[in-house]
Amino acid sequence: MKNIIIMGAAGRDFHNFNTYFRDRADIRVVAFTATQISGIDNRMYPKELAGRYYSGGIQIYPESQLEELIRKYDVDEVIFAYSDVSQVYVMELASKIIAWGADFRLMGPKSTMLKSNRAVISITATRTGSGKSQVSRYIGKMLLDANIKTVIIRHPMPYGVLAEQKVQRFSTIKDLDKYNCTIEEREEYEPHLEAGLVVYAGVDYGAILKKAEKEADFIIWDGGNNDFSFYVPDIKIVVVDPLRIGDEKTYYPGESNLLSADIVIINKVNSALAENVEKLKETIISMNPKARIILANSKITVDEPDLIKGKRVLVIEDGPTLTHGRMSFGAGVVAAKEFGASELIDPHPFAVGSIGETLDKWKQLRNLVPAMGYSEEQIKELELTINNSGADLIVVGSPIDLNRIMKINIPVVRVRYDLEEVDSTLGGLLVELLDNIDH
Repeated sequence: MKNIIIMGAAGRDFHNFNTYFRDRADIRVVAFTATQISGIDNRMYPKELAGRYYSGGIQIYPESQLEELIRKYDVDEVIFAYSDVSQVYVMELASKIIAWGADFRLMGPKSTMLKSNRAVISITATRTGSGKSQVSRYIGKMLLDANIKTVIIRHPMPYGVLAEQKVQRFSTIKDLDKYNCTIEEREEYEPHLEAGLVVYAGVDYGAILKKAEKEADFIIWDGGNNDFSFYVPDIKIVVVDPLRIGDEKTYYPGESNLLSADIVIINKVNSALAENVEKLKETIISMNPKARIILANSKITVDEPDLIKGKRVLVIEDGPTLTHGRMSFGAGVVAAKEFGASELIDPHPFAVGSIGETLDKWKQLRNLVPAMGYSEEQIKELELTINNSGADLIVVGSPIDLNRIMKINIPVVRVRYDLEEVDSTLGGLLVELLDNIDH
């Protein structure tokens, strides 16, 4: 019997286990390790999800204990199962794991993708924060307008009680409270719900698929980070970011997405240098000459933009894009500058608890606050940080209504961003490709 450890971040790690390892008698997964997200280690993958060979469940440890675990459990193989990390980082880990005596493995589509009896479009990216959800909403609304029953299945973010998160269905804003969603989950689900789309997520993506197929003729896979799809896609759309030129070739598994794409959307053209857009087009053509390229803007709209002019503002941005996505600004900063804020306030002097720790950890963050909220305590720390700012106005670039989950004592202006095609060809291209799908 082989002893296995799966390295993850509460997403692909569980999916790889469920689809490939769970029902095998010749393999024993002795542990998961967790990283990237605070508070997801030192948990248990529950027996209710782990299956008949794991009556006690499977312990989840901090990744920092990996060497100790390999030696303790005489591990034969370590599975790397998370995303949006540099390829140098992956190989550095591989070198350490091999030095500690175990094999190192990356699992691809053949081992992990599930086949649907519905048409599937996958939306993935080369980096976190490229604009996958904008594209998913855009295509979802396009299909709904054509009276095609469509649901979104979102890459997992199960940060709560795993046994209760096997299959989650979101159709209204109230469902976000029902499932005690974190800010990160709300940032992904709330805009879809406001667009009239049903969202599925959870832990067991085989069970999720069976539920979704009962109510939809069309499934959109809305990926997380820069991971590849959990389902076999009929059309692969990959979003690339001209603000992080070069990352499309140096981050795992984003390069794999780009190499296999049917359609590549260069997003944020309106914010990027023209020469970088051209360089990116050349890169795409050299790496994947069969892919169709579409240019798009990330169009920003602001509630009451006149309120920003001349104000000292605190900007709140989408969390993952700024942290492991390593962006130094988001839509909130763009809007604050465009509409004439007199000052973007530095939050370092008054940031509370883990919010201050996040700012200290990610050195590129200046004059903004990432919307971190993986627990009630962290949401409270974010609320206190905002209210301690002394700002005239809060400019919220996070895609959710923060007032639904906290009490902000300062006026708030929300910034929204949506996909805007430069040449309006995506709809026709999808029809062309969908004509060849046998479903």
